[in-house]
Amino acid sequence: MKVEQISVFIENKSGRLAEVTRLLGDAGVNIRALSLADTSDFGILRLIVNDREKAKTVLKENGFTVSKTEVVAVEVPDRPGGLSQILQTLDSNSINVEYMYAFVERCGENAVIIFRFDETDKAIQALQDKGFTVLAGERLYSM
Repeated sequence: MKVEQISVFIENKSGRLAEVTRLLGDAGVNIRALSLADTSDFGILRLIVNDREKAKTVLKENGFTVSKTEVVAVEVPDRPGGLSQILQTLDSNSINVEYMYAFVERCGENAVIIFRFDETDKAIQALQDKGFTVLAGERLYSM
């Protein structure tokens, strides 16, 4: 139930983000979700894409530093307090959320949020035990 995310380290200067998206688009790679965090010198672009291997290859061939990370996609009830229920479940199991970001599509009546945890397997088990839906990567890549 883990999802493979790629992280791209990019210089924090005009045009670098556009270059990444152009390269992926030209290669036929579809971006399903993304998050960008930056400092004054560089940024980390986190991506869920439909073809991870092609994305990694194309970006590396064009001089970008790319790494792979396992994250978890969770259906979050799209109502007031929905995210809070998930975070309370994680807190009661002493699981830290390192970062999170939203997915580009709704899944039925739910939103989808991507999480990075300090203890991924423990987080998946705790969420499933409480009845939350953890999505398989294959489902996300093709949504």
